[in-house]
Amino acid sequence: MKNKGVILQGSSRSNGNTNTIALFVKEKTGFDIIDLKSKNIGAFDYGFKNRNDDFIPLMRDIVDNYDTFIFATPVYWYTMSGILKNFIDRISDCLKTEKEIRYKLREKKMVVISCGSDCEIKEGFTMPFIEAANYLNMEYLGDIHTWIEYGIITKKLKKDLDVFIEQKNIQLL
Repeated sequence: MKNKGVILQGSSRSNGNTNTIALFVKEKTGFDIIDLKSKNIGAFDYGFKNRNDDFIPLMRDIVDNYDTFIFATPVYWYTMSGILKNFIDRISDCLKTEKEIRYKLREKKMVVISCGSDCEIKEGFTMPFIEAANYLNMEYLGDIHTWIEYGIITKKLKKDLDVFIEQKNIQLL
């Protein structure tokens, strides 16, 4: 079975630093990129009043066509972006009204790529992703923190990304 994956880019800037990293990863993996900013995804609502937005069709497409999900997010105020948090919150819809999607998530893998203005990330950043993967019975493959220096990806970071991609076996097979 081919390891077909998708990079779910959750940034407030479609062409910002996170996108630079996502494009590099796409070049190395062959994975598609979905820019969550380009989608109309409302906040989670216990009354499911947002059921006619882009979330459910997008999730159906993702679970039917991809095995590995790479969440690519900038670091905003020491955590994931609001766009990505909103997307993850909406997975709650799949627990109540879209159970077929939830069951398909059990077969999937998750990776996190964060992008910040510093080469270090605060402890605990990845906890929501790890726990979400555990709760959804997804396989959490790992995470890597990235940053851009003077508008470019450094040679060292490119090498680190190459090693990460190879170690986690997230390239197309």
